[in-house]
Amino acid sequence: MKIVVHDTASAHLDLLRRPVAQRPGALGEMLAPLQEVMGRVGVGDLVERHRAGSGFPLDRDDSRHREALERMREARVWQRIEDSLTAARERLGAAAPDARTAGTVHVVLVLGDPDDPMMRLNQGYFGIGGIPGAILLMMWPTATGLAKIEHAAAHELHHNVRYANVDWDPMAVTVGEQVVAEGLAEAFVRELAGEGAMGPWATSLSGAELDDACAKVAAGIDVAGMQNLSPYVFGDRTALQMGQQPVGLPDFAGYAAGLRFADAHLAASGLTAAASVALPAREVLRHAGVATIA
Repeated sequence: MKIVVHDTASAHLDLLRRPVAQRPGALGEMLAPLQEVMGRVGVGDLVERHRAGSGFPLDRDDSRHREALERMREARVWQRIEDSLTAARERLGAAAPDARTAGTVHVVLVLGDPDDPMMRLNQGYFGIGGIPGAILLMMWPTATGLAKIEHAAAHELHHNVRYANVDWDPMAVTVGEQVVAEGLAEAFVRELAGEGAMGPWATSLSGAELDDACAKVAAGIDVAGMQNLSPYVFGDRTALQMGQQPVGLPDFAGYAAGLRFADAHLAASGLTAAASVALPAREVLRHAGVATIA
């Protein structure tokens, strides 16, 4: 598995020097390595997804953007992402040598919008890596984002390898699969870089609030279809924004519950998160004592 971290620092600065009318095209060039991979599985125009999501605005100048890029360069963000992914690849390859992988994984880091509610909710960083061969990272250089972006890259590489081995069908995917994937990926980050490297989404709940979240997620473990998963994985606030029915869960409840389920699996099986990358969700949940429909 070859990993290519594209030099989007230079590409961003070039984009910001261009007239506003040319910027969507320049972003399209930046995203082209991912568009080629993701387009094969039906993902639409990534520039339009950027506009509709948490990406930096293309239609106006904002002095904060150049300043943010300079902070990211000074913090060696791109090199740290590459170093983290190299370590993650080696750990996964050693622990799961028979797991299938993409031949090449393209990694593109894009500047986020500091005023976007989801970017704020994620404390300045997140990633998308479930399509083998493509990892999109988005960040704004908050203190948390600057400190942890490379760990998000490792989290997404775990997903990338998992979904080269585990079938993912948007109509059939279950809450169980989604929370297992997130829990294992966060446990993998912890294996690589320690407790403090995990994302705030996985560690924000504790005590009775975490117990309650785990019970509600477990009760919905067999709910299927991407259109039904957001309240269980991301919580009610995100579900409402996406027009989905809330189920009484706080932000990122599925990540915290998934980590607890993953930890129970690791304790029961004696495996690592790296070695568990290709395991069926049902097996992980069985080890965790969470019942699913046979």
